[in-house]
Amino acid sequence: MHSKLGAAILAAACILAFASCGSGGSSEIKIGNINPVTGEAASFGASTKNGAAMAADEWNAAGGVLGKKIKLVYADDKGDPAEGAAVFTKMIQQDKVAAILGGITSRVALAGAPIAQAAKVPMLTPTATNEKVTQVGDYVFRSCFIDSFQGTIAAKYAANELKAAKAAIIFDVGSDYSKGLAENFTAVFEQGGGKIVAAEAHPSGATDFKAQLTKIVQAMPDVVYVSDYYNDVALIAKQIRELGYTGPLVGGDGWDSPELTAIGGAAVENGFFTNHYSKDDTRPVVKEFVAKFKAKFGSEPDALATLAYDAMNIMLDAISRAGSTEGVKIRDALKATDFAAVSGRTMFDEQHNPVKAAAIIEIKGGQQVYRTTVAP
Repeated sequence: MHSKLGAAILAAACILAFASCGSGGSSEIKIGNINPVTGEAASFGASTKNGAAMAADEWNAAGGVLGKKIKLVYADDKGDPAEGAAVFTKMIQQDKVAAILGGITSRVALAGAPIAQAAKVPMLTPTATNEKVTQVGDYVFRSCFIDSFQGTIAAKYAANELKAAKAAIIFDVGSDYSKGLAENFTAVFEQGGGKIVAAEAHPSGATDFKAQLTKIVQAMPDVVYVSDYYNDVALIAKQIRELGYTGPLVGGDGWDSPELTAIGGAAVENGFFTNHYSKDDTRPVVKEFVAKFKAKFGSEPDALATLAYDAMNIMLDAISRAGSTEGVKIRDALKATDFAAVSGRTMFDEQHNPVKAAAIIEIKGGQQVYRTTVAP
């Protein structure tokens, strides 16, 4: 009898010990959350960090996932690929995360994806739009639309709505994101009968764009496509306005930051960009999310915060459906995703990319004004 009782107690102890183990140790599931909270994309990092944290807090308030609390393990990639590779490695080898949310910029995501793939740790980027990211392998996913779609929508909007027959382009030669957008805009604009009258590259980190912009202004375009991130866009806008260009500026989701108007002021007026959602969308799920985010953080969520919120929900939903923190099971659950996210219903295609609509946003009166939503 005593031996049987002892065996039962030992078995119970083993069960309890097993239940307290797994990703994150006792009663926790660790999720890596990699954001550029310093550097030129710091505004993006702040937004995505808040969005992901809000989603995790909501799951924890509802009891967590698989009976465990979610613990976010944060790291600052500084928007730098080398730093990104280092923090991806640390997350996997030292922190033993079950999955990773990030990177935020395409160049960091491209640096981290091979590391996550090799370790078979599922990675979901909320915001890296470069097509090559998910081509790295079957453990790499994204929940935002890709550059080819974004560039296509911008080119068609410039031609059809802005009535542009001639376009000029300026892009960051050191940014996969910026180059990808510029290439896709060019291809679609020319296919539609438009003409690219100037295409100027600038080095990463530049602050003086006058040489490139002088050539662009001299080419007399109807529209200028600026595929950079918000900080460069603001400077480019100010400098091209000083050179006398008064026409529309068009760009991608990298414009989406309050810093755009804070730095660019009136120069970014008559600017249009493609985005993943608009806070002015009238769908109930958007209104509810905006209200909750504003109550928690004191500001309205931009698209980056929304995409990170959606991505964290998608990842935690997948872990819940997987019933496990094993990488292969989370991966398989992600493949089967059908999730009603704030930014739109999300499922993944064979390349682990979502097929989603895009919003067109105008900068008017110092504010982002929702224009329309364009379906894929």
